[in-house]
Amino acid sequence: MNRPRGGAAPAWKLRRRLAAWLIVLVARAITKKSVRFLERIDEARQRIYFANHSSHLDFILIWSSLPRHVRERTRPVAGRDYWERSRFRRYYVQRVFDAVLIDRAQLAERNGGAREAVEQMVEGLGSEYSLILFPEGTRGSGESIGQFRSGLYYLSRERPDVDLVPVRISGAHKVLPKGRHLPRPQESDLIFGTPMRLEDGETRAAFSARARAALSAL
Repeated sequence: MNRPRGGAAPAWKLRRRLAAWLIVLVARAITKKSVRFLERIDEARQRIYFANHSSHLDFILIWSSLPRHVRERTRPVAGRDYWERSRFRRYYVQRVFDAVLIDRAQLAERNGGAREAVEQMVEGLGSEYSLILFPEGTRGSGESIGQFRSGLYYLSRERPDVDLVPVRISGAHKVLPKGRHLPRPQESDLIFGTPMRLEDGETRAAFSARARAALSAL
C-alpha cells in the first residue's frame, strides 16, 4: 500500500472526521444540550458508558459530548434493525460511529442470544475501545428508568478492568419522541457520573440495583 506523502491523513479519515464534526454541530444545535462531568474524562482509556434510553438520539448525544480524542475510540452499541434501514443511517453508523450492531430480532429467536450479544460487545471493546450502551434494552418514557437487563452485568464480568460510567440524559425524548422521524429543537441535559466497577462476588441482582441507583441519583 502506498503511504500518503508528507504525512497527510488518508482521504477516508478526513471524510470521517468531517462527517463526525457535522454530527457534533447538528446535535449541539438541535438539543441545546448542557453537559456536566462529575469526574473529568480526558484520557482515551477504555470505559463503558451506560445510560437511560428514551430516544434514537441518545448515543449521539453522549458520543458528541466526549472530547474528540476520546470520541474517536468510543463505539455505540445499537440495533441493526433501525440503523441499517437507509443508506444515510448505514453510512453514519458504520463509517462514522463504528457502532457495534446487534441484530436484536435474530438473537431473540434463538437460545443463547443474550450471551451472543455480550460476546459481540466484548469483541467490540477489544483492547482499546470504549462502548456506549443502554442497559434497559429498550426506549423508555424519558421520565423514569426501567429495570436493567443482564447485558451490563455479564459484560462487566468479562471485562472487570473497564470503568463503568453512568450517564443520565434528560429531555432527549422531547427532541425525537417515539413515532417522530425529524428532531425538533429542545433543551436537554447530560450528566456523566462517577465511574464504578463490578465488585468481587457481587450478584447480578445486587449489581443491577447498584448501577441503576447510580444512574437514578444523577
